[in-house]
Amino acid sequence: MTQDATLVAGIPVPDTRLAREATELVRDRTSELIYHHSRRVYFFGSLQGRNRDLGFDPELLYIGAMFHDLGLNEEFRSSGRRFEVDSADEARRFLQSHGVPEDSVRRVWTAIALHTTPGIPEFMEPEVALVTAGVEYDVLGIGYAAVSDADRQDIVALHPRPDFKRRILTAFTDGVRPRPETTFGNVKADVLEHYVPGFRRGDFVRTVLDSPWAE
Repeated sequence: MTQDATLVAGIPVPDTRLAREATELVRDRTSELIYHHSRRVYFFGSLQGRNRDLGFDPELLYIGAMFHDLGLNEEFRSSGRRFEVDSADEARRFLQSHGVPEDSVRRVWTAIALHTTPGIPEFMEPEVALVTAGVEYDVLGIGYAAVSDADRQDIVALHPRPDFKRRILTAFTDGVRPRPETTFGNVKADVLEHYVPGFRRGDFVRTVLDSPWAE
């Protein structure tokens, strides 16, 4: 088995052609920062699934984790769409090109598209819930104590996170700065408010009051 298919913290990476090709694609097209983060999301999401006694498809969870931030890449920054949708669409194209059943494609697309929308994924299919759980663990530290120190250290030893907090916030800023309108109502508005001078977040109440309706 290659290093990318070893057992880490008791969690195996799916050693299938689909998983290997996804790994290669993400490694080639994203930064080292995003690659290591995406792999950690898979491991931490899997551990959360084990802790919650959820049955899930490891291969689909892996694809969701690996593709979830691809839309931050420079080639998508003029799309005018949320980066989550660009990421989800890339995963869908990849899966469809491999003949994956549409229900599985839908689950992966949904997992990626909703991974920055808290309060909803946890009530959906396990693969959807666990991509978000993995992201929330690695970025926000939600449920930090639910993973043992030994398991956490095993994962970070394989996929290190030097200066991760600052670097991931920079990646978020760079990825969404050219499309600030896409942050309305989601957590990336917080990022631009902190790091982009002159940015003004959308105001839902103002949008309602200023709509063309008379009353």
